[in-house]
Amino acid sequence: MDRQTTPITAKRAAHPSLLRRILISIESFLRVETAGGITLLVATAIALLWANLSARTYELSWSTAFIGTQPLRIYINDGLMTVFFLVVGLEIRHEMRYGALSDARIATLPIIAAIAGVLTPALIYLLLNTAPITRAGWAVPTATDIAFAVGILSLLGKRVPPVLRLLLLTLAIIDDIVAIIIIATAYSRSMEFSGFVLAACGTLAVWLMQRLKVRSRPAYLLPGLLLWVGLMRAGIHPTLAGVILGMMAPATAASSHLLRRLHPWVAYAIMPLFALANAGVDLSALSFSGGGAFGVKMGIILGLVLGKPLGIVLASAVAVRTKVCELPQDLHWRHIVLLGCLGGIGFTMSIFIANLAFADSALLATAKSAVLVASTLAALVALVGGKAWTRQ
Repeated sequence: MDRQTTPITAKRAAHPSLLRRILISIESFLRVETAGGITLLVATAIALLWANLSARTYELSWSTAFIGTQPLRIYINDGLMTVFFLVVGLEIRHEMRYGALSDARIATLPIIAAIAGVLTPALIYLLLNTAPITRAGWAVPTATDIAFAVGILSLLGKRVPPVLRLLLLTLAIIDDIVAIIIIATAYSRSMEFSGFVLAACGTLAVWLMQRLKVRSRPAYLLPGLLLWVGLMRAGIHPTLAGVILGMMAPATAASSHLLRRLHPWVAYAIMPLFALANAGVDLSALSFSGGGAFGVKMGIILGLVLGKPLGIVLASAVAVRTKVCELPQDLHWRHIVLLGCLGGIGFTMSIFIANLAFADSALLATAKSAVLVASTLAALVALVGGKAWTRQ
C-alpha cells in the first residue's frame, strides 16, 4: 500500500524526539525480556522433561502441602504471580505516562490490532466449543507472551526496524490489560461482599499513604496484603492486587526505579518458576478423543496460530484504509504480518488463564499442551517467515 504524506505524518516529522525517547526508554526493558524469554524456554523444557520422565514426582513436588494446607503451586500461582502482575501494572502506568500509550498517534494502531487479536481467537475457539465445560476456555488463546515474542523478534536482529519492537511491546501491553479485565470478570468465583470491603479498605489505605507522601515501600505491604486477601475473599483472583497497586503508583522516578528493580526478578525467577510448576504435561497420558478435548485442543491452536495474526493484520488494514491511523515510517505490511505471528505466542498468560478456566484435570492438561504446541508453531512461523519477509 502506497503511503503519502498526511497531516499525521507531518506532525510526527515535526516531533521526532517523541518516538526516539520512547524507543530509548524501552531498550533496557526489551533486553531483560529477551534474556528472560530464554530462561523461560529452559524452564519449560525442564518441566516437560521432568513430567514425562516421572509424572508422579513432578505432580507431587508441586501439589504437596508446603506451608499449612496449601500446595507449593498455589503459593507460586496466587502469591509470586502477584509480583508479576505488579510489574504489569507498573508497565501500564509507565506507558500511559511516558511511553507509547501516552500518544494517540503511536498507540492507535497497536490498540486496534490488539483488540482484534483478542476477539478473533476467542471467536474461533467458541465456534469449536459449544459445551459449557469446554466453552469456559475461550480466553486461553487470546494472550501474547511478551518475553517469548521479544525473544523470537531479537533473533531476527537488524532485519526488523526498531519501531516494530515498539508496536510489539504496545500490543502485548494492551493484551495484558484485556487479559486482566477478562480474569477480573469472566473468571471470578462466587462473590462475597466482605471481600470487597476489605479490598476497598486496602486500596483506600494505599491512596491515603500516597497522599501523605509515605516513601517507605515496606509500609505498603500491609495494605497491599489487605487488598490481596479482600480480592481473594471477594471471588476475584488475588493476583490482580498487583495490577491495582501498580496502576495506583505515581508516575515518578521512584516508581520507574521500582519497575527496574522488580523486572529482572520477574523475568529471571518468577516467570520461569511459574513455567516449571505449570508447563509440565505428561504427553503420554493425553487423550484428544473424548470429553471435548479435541475441541479445546483445536480451538487453542487455531486461535493462537491462525486467529491472532488474522485479527491483527485485518484490523490494521481496515484502520489504515479508513485513515483512522497509518503505518509508522519504515514499516511495511510484511512487518505487520510478522507482528501478527508473534502475537500468536501465548504461553505464560494463556496457561495462567487455563488454570482458571478448567477445573477438570484432563481438560487442563489438554489446554496446556495445546498452548505449548500453538506457541511453538507461532514462534517457528514468525522466525522462519520473518527471515524471508524481512530479507533485504
